[in-house]
Amino acid sequence: MTSSVRVAVGQVAVPADHVAAREQAVGTIASAAERSVDLLVLPEYASGFDPRGVGAEHAEPLDGAFVTAVRAAAADARVAVVAGVTLPGTHPDRAVNAVVAVDRTGDLVGVYRKVHLYDAFGQRESDRLEPGAADAPPLVLDVGGLRFGVMTCYDLRFPESARRLVDAGSHVLVVPAAWAVGPGKAEQWRALAVARAIENTSAVVAVGQVGRGVTGRSVVVGPDGTALLELGTDPALATVELDPATVAAVRERNPSLENRRYVVVPR
Repeated sequence: MTSSVRVAVGQVAVPADHVAAREQAVGTIASAAERSVDLLVLPEYASGFDPRGVGAEHAEPLDGAFVTAVRAAAADARVAVVAGVTLPGTHPDRAVNAVVAVDRTGDLVGVYRKVHLYDAFGQRESDRLEPGAADAPPLVLDVGGLRFGVMTCYDLRFPESARRLVDAGSHVLVVPAAWAVGPGKAEQWRALAVARAIENTSAVVAVGQVGRGVTGRSVVVGPDGTALLELGTDPALATVELDPATVAAVRERNPSLENRRYVVVPR
């Protein structure tokens, strides 16, 4: 690990229309490439979003139009991409909240299916969605000497999800989200991102969707808990440099991962 990795935060408002969402994603990839980034992170539900709830009507398969377009755009731009999508479920009336990771050649590296459905604060994702398997292999994407572990939105409230990714070798935790608005929610979003960084001595790239019903306020946190980038509630494309040497130095100075006495076991 010798050089920094340039990460772009694609804080966008995702439309319900799938064609428009696809065009927005492709355009954001092209804009990120103009900034010579190595990795672009788009929010949860980047393939199409409705603040009233996302379900089977929004689902597309992995070989559908959105993922196919993202893979082609990533290959053209030579930019790795992490993006939230909605996949078909095992039943016609259910979908899967997922995140895809695509490398700079356009290869689909893997898919994370959201384990913790958002059945909280008066909302119930489980009425429309199926959870991913808790014991599925962690999704980790290698970019420029850093390993990016993928989770999404509500998972941020569960330290076990982050620790499992770190156990799989992650240096950076990537959190695409459509974090719902509400009293104290923006403050909790930031506090949880900082906490996950500190307790795992890992950088955190938390990318929030903006628009009706969601918080925005994307934040990138260094492995020591320092905020490196913070956005507001408007659409934005911003970049930050993540240095593998910084992660290594923080972990050497604070070897809490080596000192811990418990392990994470899925159930």
